[in-house]
Amino acid sequence: MFRALARASVALGPQAVGWVRNMASHQLLVAPPKALLKPLSIPNRLLLGPGPSNLAPRILVAGGLQMIGHMHKEMFQIMDEIKQGIQYVFQTKNPLTLAISGSGHCALEAALFNLLEPGDSFLVGANGIWGQRAADIGERIGAQVHPMIKDPGGHYTLQDVEEGLARHKPVLLFLTQGESSSGVLQPLDGYGALCHRYQCLLLVDSVASLGGVPIYMDQQGIDVLYSGSQKVLNAPPGTSLISFSDKAKNKIYSRKTKPVSFYLDMKWLANIWGCDDQPRIYHHTTPVVSLYSLRESLALMAEQGLENSWRQHREATAYLQERLQGLGLQLFVKDPAIRLPTVTTVAAPTGYNWRDIVNYVMDHFDIEITGGLGPSLGKVLRIGLLGCNATRENVDRVIHALQEALQHCPRNKL
Repeated sequence: MFRALARASVALGPQAVGWVRNMASHQLLVAPPKALLKPLSIPNRLLLGPGPSNLAPRILVAGGLQMIGHMHKEMFQIMDEIKQGIQYVFQTKNPLTLAISGSGHCALEAALFNLLEPGDSFLVGANGIWGQRAADIGERIGAQVHPMIKDPGGHYTLQDVEEGLARHKPVLLFLTQGESSSGVLQPLDGYGALCHRYQCLLLVDSVASLGGVPIYMDQQGIDVLYSGSQKVLNAPPGTSLISFSDKAKNKIYSRKTKPVSFYLDMKWLANIWGCDDQPRIYHHTTPVVSLYSLRESLALMAEQGLENSWRQHREATAYLQERLQGLGLQLFVKDPAIRLPTVTTVAAPTGYNWRDIVNYVMDHFDIEITGGLGPSLGKVLRIGLLGCNATRENVDRVIHALQEALQHCPRNKL
């Protein structure tokens, strides 16, 4: 190869001679990693944490399909089908509906980066880690952030929200429908209309709840709704779903300043996703194979039907909660009406190190459950029944594993 390059350099001149010499003038300092010379090995594990969830077989197949170009007409067709699927699972007719090339955090940033400008008043329901993250992002943008702080297990009443709206006059309210760190289901009926009476937009996180509990974006007056691919949809992490009402779109398109992120600038994303009726222009290289998987996950949900999916999660989780109480464990969320049907929390058993229980279940049964997150850390164990994992068989498996863990894990001396 180098002889051929040298011969070619005669024709290319002195500059090419120097280039050829430089190619061979350095030795490699880093050897090929030995770990990468071995086959990839992945355990066969049942994921019953709060996400990600196991992939459905059809979604696994989609992830193995050959690549096409991100600007090919066939890819645009797949993107259009994804938009229709998002409109179905969100129950919205919003034209500005698309998928984000990033996880749920990326969708949250997309919402806040596009809706908030420096100095805007931002009201945040902070009853768990996701409200805390929203407040953090709002502060980075330069918004005036007003957190409504509640202990893990709490939720927001219409009175709570109206007091915050009247006091802070925000342009945006953030609520988490499925607070997976504590297992709380936030009611949403009436909150959109209340926000609109105060000229405030409503932003809702449905990452841990979408597909597992009812949500009606248009009918509930939600202005911005986002979710993730890796929970009930059983798709790989790395893509997220988002939709904006006309009110929210108008705020974005009447900004005085550019969004702080080019990657998440909604005007650009609206174009590449075909939401603005203009010829599509390259913005970024979308994750083509991940979008295959997302398309198939939405197709599976459409085939099952939202009502059937909601019923599946409600029934499986009721059975799980019954079995957990049969072990003597205490459900963390006291009010049954606000227990999240996708992620169940139990109070960390007295006398045990919660990490011992989580590790025992993983090491002996290849089942993932998790402890708390953020403000619920050390207070709860979390068990998720997400999408195809929401079955009575999986409940029986995790209950057996927990029973063994409680028998064999060391207890703290009082």
